[in-house]
Amino acid sequence: MPDSSQPHDGPDPTLATDPAVYKTLLESTRAIPWRIDWATATFSYIGPQIEELLGWEPSSWKTVEDWATRMHPDERAWAVDFCVAQSRAGVDHEADYRALTKDGRYVWIRDVVHVVRDEQGEVEALVGFMFDISERKKTEQKLLELQRELERLSFKDGLTGVGNRRHFESVLEREWHQARESRRPLSVVMIDIDYFKQYNDRYGHVAGDDCLRRVGRLLDTATGRPRDFLGRFGGEEFVLVLPDTDADAALRVAECCRDAIAAEAIPHSASPVAGVLTVSMGVGTRIPDDNEPPLSFIAEVDRSLYLAKQQGRNRIVAGKRAD
Repeated sequence: MPDSSQPHDGPDPTLATDPAVYKTLLESTRAIPWRIDWATATFSYIGPQIEELLGWEPSSWKTVEDWATRMHPDERAWAVDFCVAQSRAGVDHEADYRALTKDGRYVWIRDVVHVVRDEQGEVEALVGFMFDISERKKTEQKLLELQRELERLSFKDGLTGVGNRRHFESVLEREWHQARESRRPLSVVMIDIDYFKQYNDRYGHVAGDDCLRRVGRLLDTATGRPRDFLGRFGGEEFVLVLPDTDADAALRVAECCRDAIAAEAIPHSASPVAGVLTVSMGVGTRIPDDNEPPLSFIAEVDRSLYLAKQQGRNRIVAGKRAD
């Protein structure tokens, strides 16, 4: 007779046949097991862990309607439609959604679903596990916010706080496309601080940096509309992108900016044109067409800025009207 006190080789065969063992194993995990009868759309089982997570007693999970109504409204329609369609097709699947707790909060859930078929291949039941993924979602949200912040910083000029050259090019491309589609005018103003090298030589680079920041704030205040864009084009040059703005309106914006800087009366004793800081501006307006790239338009506005400087600075030169 075999000695029953000796250890076996391999697993205990009772584990494979005792339902109580399976139940104990399922209910000892943090995952929440469940089973739905497909024909009646009713829960035949849901783990007691559901009460610890959501507050709802297991006995309150009777039909799939209980599952659906305890889902956040923003996810309910697509999650229910998706899960039903996948189940009907016999495809295992998973879905993330927010589940309502008994005290009115929401918890992020990942539902992993396995489709059980009968001998004829028809869907018989759905079995699965619910996992609490709230912490994972919080981490994902933090990473998303960090990514957005990094994106924002990558579009920001570190000195003045206005948009940088990369941001300007992105905005110009977008607004050029929209203006072409809508057949509406798009205006650009290029701004150059007069004799800025002499300013730096006279007052020092620290004062020069502060001057650039002050000019950036003044220009930002002088524009004001939500879609207007202000960026630092490079060095002592700034640029304004003015959507839905015709030539006359663009010229008024430029004059407003020039007046704001003049009113600030920033001392510039090394300037040949005035004892205070001044700017030169080039203004252009275009209703884009399919044959002209935006960079050729910018080159034209830059030529107007060059003319303003060539003609004595402290002035605005507008290009040919195209609106």
